[in-house]
Amino acid sequence: MIDKEKLKANIRETIDTILFVVVAVIIIRFFIAELRWIPSGSMKPTLVEGDRIVVEKLTKYPNIIKHHAFENTPQRGDVMIFYPPFVKLSASPIAVFKRLTGFFCNDTAYIKRVIGLPGEKFEIKRNSNGAYKVYINDKPLEEEYIMSEYDYHPCKNDMHCGPLIIPENHYFMMGDNRGNSMDSRFWGTLPKERFIGRAVFLFWPVTRLKGL
Repeated sequence: MIDKEKLKANIRETIDTILFVVVAVIIIRFFIAELRWIPSGSMKPTLVEGDRIVVEKLTKYPNIIKHHAFENTPQRGDVMIFYPPFVKLSASPIAVFKRLTGFFCNDTAYIKRVIGLPGEKFEIKRNSNGAYKVYINDKPLEEEYIMSEYDYHPCKNDMHCGPLIIPENHYFMMGDNRGNSMDSRFWGTLPKERFIGRAVFLFWPVTRLKGL
């Protein structure tokens, strides 16, 4: 014979456990970190299609974690996850909840590297040998992480190749695969509030395990 009281207790315990796990996942994704996968080749050779990465969010809250080195201010070279400026983000409570938790969120997010910082002069130049070079404040930027300095989208009049001054609280974002990346060259600088988090670790596949 079924013990109804024991059955109710087991059901209640199961529900409590499920609720605890859901709340814990939401808190972790919102405040600490989330997992993401790479859908394209725009960040080759650093990241390739199918890579799984850890995206940290602690640095979005510098008032909670004091003296954190990142302090919600992306630095040049950081690999960031963000919503591009042309993606319209709904302000409805449900849409905000989806973005904050990552549950059932269909908003398009990009992953690119921070190249230009607020207030800097940015420009892309093509050298006589056909190689493209990024210049920051009229000085060439050394970029060992890019796929190739020869494989680039040729700069056109409707692109943001500079020279330009990056506005306050904006960043110039570029993919490491310069010949196959829709980045700030096409849609302009990125407002600071569009950042989601910073990619810090590649954990899958294990053969490519590394920090970012």
